[in-house]
Amino acid sequence: MTTSTLIIIGGIGIVLIFFLGIRIVRPTHRGLIERLGKYHKFANPGFHWIIPFIDRMFQVNTTEQMIDAEPQEIITYDNLNTTVDAQIYFRVIDTEENVKNSQYNVNNCKWQVINLTRSTLRNIIGTLTLKSANSERGKINGELHKTLSHETKTWGIEIIRTEIKQIEPPPDVQETMNKVVKAENEKIAAIDFATAAETTADGVKRSKIKEAEGYKQSKILHAEGEAEAIKLVNEAADKYFIGNAQLLKKLETVESSLKSNAKIVIPAGTELVNVIGELAGMLPLQTKYPDK
Repeated sequence: MTTSTLIIIGGIGIVLIFFLGIRIVRPTHRGLIERLGKYHKFANPGFHWIIPFIDRMFQVNTTEQMIDAEPQEIITYDNLNTTVDAQIYFRVIDTEENVKNSQYNVNNCKWQVINLTRSTLRNIIGTLTLKSANSERGKINGELHKTLSHETKTWGIEIIRTEIKQIEPPPDVQETMNKVVKAENEKIAAIDFATAAETTADGVKRSKIKEAEGYKQSKILHAEGEAEAIKLVNEAADKYFIGNAQLLKKLETVESSLKSNAKIVIPAGTELVNVIGELAGMLPLQTKYPDK
């Protein structure tokens, strides 16, 4: 084998080794490079080269991830079986120390979070009644998040949020709860209907009172008008008919007849004609006597 051949083979080997050692780290990942089984250095996003067969690179996803804790049967404080499921959102913190912790301080981080979530849910919901568990999901989420954050603080991860996916009682219990809810809704509807009817009745009552007050006021005004008219008549009587009661009676009779459009023949020489004329601003008529 000639020297040139060896050089060519050596060059090909070097190129092959170079390409075998190329590693590209994406922006969503961070890399841990180990050399002969020991941690060597941290790899940020970009181009990296490692020694093939001597160095190894482990890439870790640092984006937010969601894991399902999977449904499980939990006995509540009131001894009812309920199916509970939750979702956990977390991410590996992208600093060198935390990425190392996520790989070297815990075996299979995701699986460990799932198991911790399931055991924590059993502890929390076991102290609550079924009704409380359904109505206090925010409290359960808060306690679960607090426990997971505390227990995983050395794992190099951040628990972003926790969400209770479902809390389902057995079918027979669910049916009973539905009946209770339906009865409560019907009760509320009946109360609302009664309140509306009461409001309507109160409105009618107020309307009747207003109507009666209006009628009363009109009667008062009418009576006051009649009283004023009587007062005027009395004043006129005092002025024109003092000592002439008989003549006043005749005038009243004429007034009543005129209102009913009756025709009355009054003798020309009577005092009543003179009085009417005086009231109308006319001079009294002269009494004519036939020539004898």
